[in-house]
Amino acid sequence: MKLTTKQILEENLAREAPKALQSLKILVHNIRSLHNVGAIFRSADAFGISEVILSGHSPTPPRPEINKTAIGAEEFMDWRYEESGLNAILGLKEEGYHIIGLEQTEESIPLPELEIPSTKKTCIVLGSEVSGIDDELLAEIDIFTAIPQFGYKHSLNVSVAAGVMLYAVLVKSWKG
Repeated sequence: MKLTTKQILEENLAREAPKALQSLKILVHNIRSLHNVGAIFRSADAFGISEVILSGHSPTPPRPEINKTAIGAEEFMDWRYEESGLNAILGLKEEGYHIIGLEQTEESIPLPELEIPSTKKTCIVLGSEVSGIDDELLAEIDIFTAIPQFGYKHSLNVSVAAGVMLYAVLVKSWKG
């Protein structure tokens, strides 16, 4: 028998996210699609992360298109807007955050092989749907990871990639 919405909510609120997720932040830089931003909020809420940071020309709530995809998750998530993604990263580094870029680079570690330091607070950086993470941010990112893919297309939708990344953090921290 399927659980009711009320039962699911009660179970969710009775659980505590692993510490790696509770301290995790996501920097959403220059993502134009309001629907992608909404979907990232929804995944961030589902995985219990601490904050979504929007920067550059990423749209911010309240917007009907964000709410439609987030189904209201943006109202429960801590979030903020910073004009400069670079300044956001530099500030996080000053606070002791380990910065992980979800990007296909020559140095990217395949996501299944990525070791996420359990002793450090972490921020995942997501970039534009078309061009990825801006070049000016790349030098400030501590490590890059990429999702292995096996088909003809060379990328995933950024909100889907965010969900895959958050699930990977959950799996890696579940036993920890």
